[in-house]
Amino acid sequence: MTFTHRHLLGIEYLRPEEIITLLDLADDYVKLNRAAEKHGAALTGLTQINMFFENSTRTQASFELAGKRLGADVMNMAMQASSISKGETLIDTAMTLNAMHPDLLIVRHPHSGAVDLLAQKVNCAVLNAGDGRHEHPTQALLDALTIRRAKGRLHRLNIAICGDIAHSRVARSNIILLGKMENRIRLIGPPTLMPAGINEFGVEVFDDMRHGLKDVDVVMMLRLQRERMDGGFIPSEREYYHRYGLDADKLANAKSDTIVMHPGPMNRGVEIDGTLADDINHSVIQEQVEMGVAVRMAAMDLLARNQRSVREAI
Repeated sequence: MTFTHRHLLGIEYLRPEEIITLLDLADDYVKLNRAAEKHGAALTGLTQINMFFENSTRTQASFELAGKRLGADVMNMAMQASSISKGETLIDTAMTLNAMHPDLLIVRHPHSGAVDLLAQKVNCAVLNAGDGRHEHPTQALLDALTIRRAKGRLHRLNIAICGDIAHSRVARSNIILLGKMENRIRLIGPPTLMPAGINEFGVEVFDDMRHGLKDVDVVMMLRLQRERMDGGFIPSEREYYHRYGLDADKLANAKSDTIVMHPGPMNRGVEIDGTLADDINHSVIQEQVEMGVAVRMAAMDLLARNQRSVREAI
């Protein structure tokens, strides 16, 4: 199988064939997760530590469930109550954990680059569960798997990513991944929520939803990242929903078989109409959650295989 990485720190490091390898394996794990007996043995005997410096429900639960279904010993560290809160540095924490000989370290951190720094200090495989505004690779991979299963392919699609692009690591990882797979990407949102240098991203930019959604195959809505905003990026939530919230009227501009996505958690009535979020004819939001477990199982499986190969070669 084509996947040679020691860590999974971002999508930018992956080649298209490696993305396909991971998604193909994840497809197998979808079948396992839907079976009566949901347990595999790919991580039997290995230790997985989840370190979440930011609050998380979906991602942390998904990684924990993925590890347990593959037989790992899983430990969740409460970072808010850890020695970090007493003044210990991130590097000291990494060295302490390294002395415990974990095999897989899952890290979410509010600062871009922090996960990469940790990866340089430990001997185990590190998976980036989101670092600042930088990347969220497994979210982009689960989105890709959801799209491929719904559309039958992951190339040459018209895909709109809408909302708070500037603060979203999900948007960044998806732009990179979907670009690698030869899709046409449109970014839709207010100018205040577009990142600097957006014209260098190889995307089309729109500030009008109806115009931007014209004939798209996929609509990916994003959460307003209020915790990363330090000013008046939008006039009000009501005005934001009027102009950029997805509803049936705006969606009518897309293709009739378009799919609607959201990484969660959703702000209903702000980013997306609640009825549309639950519309089984368009929404694949629950499928995204399901695909998240399978993708994280595949990612940890592949990294564990590479670890074993290195150990056997020594």
